[in-house]
Amino acid sequence: MDHRRLDTTQTYYRVTEERRCEAVDRVTEMQFDRHGRRIWRQAKELLDSEHARRAVGEVAVPYGVCTEPSNVAAGGHDCPVRFRCVGCGHFRTDISYLPDLEAYLADLLRNRERIAAALDADDWAKAEAMPSDEEIRRVRRLIKRVKDGLDDLDASQRAEVEEAVSVVRRGRQSVLLGMPRVRQPLPDLRPERPL
Repeated sequence: MDHRRLDTTQTYYRVTEERRCEAVDRVTEMQFDRHGRRIWRQAKELLDSEHARRAVGEVAVPYGVCTEPSNVAAGGHDCPVRFRCVGCGHFRTDISYLPDLEAYLADLLRNRERIAAALDADDWAKAEAMPSDEEIRRVRRLIKRVKDGLDDLDASQRAEVEEAVSVVRRGRQSVLLGMPRVRQPLPDLRPERPL
């Protein structure tokens, strides 16, 4: 819309429910489990009741959604595996999370190097904080499967998926999903006054 700031567009631009549902349908066709297996391979169009079921039966977690019932009931605050989602059978992700998964892999690799270089930490602390080789392999494999799924599409399908991803990510950014925002405290600029 040729605005200099995205905030200007966001004040009046809204993604309609119909467009969001179409985008979710398109992205859901490219949904994967933790092993990189396509879950909705044959899905062409989800019914309205399926959209509602999905909204009730899953909760947003980093890099995807969780379908574990107690975690869903707790709004995502009762994860039994401490957000090691790629190792959980209740984890689902889709192509719209690809940039997040790639950033997660980069963080895992960076943290592994930082922990290995830490000189002033006990061995048990390093071992506890160290990302496992299996977790890194899983994330790499998942990223590869998502990219391979995208590569299997022809140019028009790929363009449709990329547009759907854009709509879904925009919608995800505009909703807070229960994640609190923490602001830095402002400094007290007033000098101490005597009582």
